[in-house]
Amino acid sequence: MWPFRRRVRGGSGRALRRTLLVLVVAGLLVAGFLLFPLGRYVFEDVRDKLGGTAEISPTGMTASASAPGHPATAATDSLTNKYWGAPALGASLTASFETPFRLVGVVVYSGVSKEPQEFRRGARPTRADLLVTTKDDKVHKKTVTLNDKPGKQETRLGISDVVSVQLVLREAAGQGEGRPIAVGEIEFFKRT
Repeated sequence: MWPFRRRVRGGSGRALRRTLLVLVVAGLLVAGFLLFPLGRYVFEDVRDKLGGTAEISPTGMTASASAPGHPATAATDSLTNKYWGAPALGASLTASFETPFRLVGVVVYSGVSKEPQEFRRGARPTRADLLVTTKDDKVHKKTVTLNDKPGKQETRLGISDVVSVQLVLREAAGQGEGRPIAVGEIEFFKRT
């Protein structure tokens, strides 16, 4: 019967199928190449959120300037009633680390104390820049707004191969003569 007994030539459609297969493979390679950075970012972000964190201590703490009696090392001494005192805006605090790590978060305790009455007596930062340097000398900048209240203030990050973190003070509340801008404590967290 006519429609069921058609003769088909042996090579028909092979060239078209091969061409389509080559185009699909080429398209997948191009898409993979273009989407690799985004895919890696999403993968690392998921690992940050599902994995644990641990505090990491810097091997060195330096400041561009410090008020008398309030050195840079007071910002990492695990005590929030001792603080690094910046004499003016623009001063910076730099933490350096011996081995590169994945920085997932930074916690800042601003002010001279966690006690509300004491907190209001000193100057405290309200906005700062975090400059995170990686082992390939790239600098990642994040502007952080700090609430004008005592207690810890967390900033989530997700930066690999970190070797140093710099906190640059940009705005502060409660400034006055003889009142240094106080950063009670700064803590860094890595992915475990």
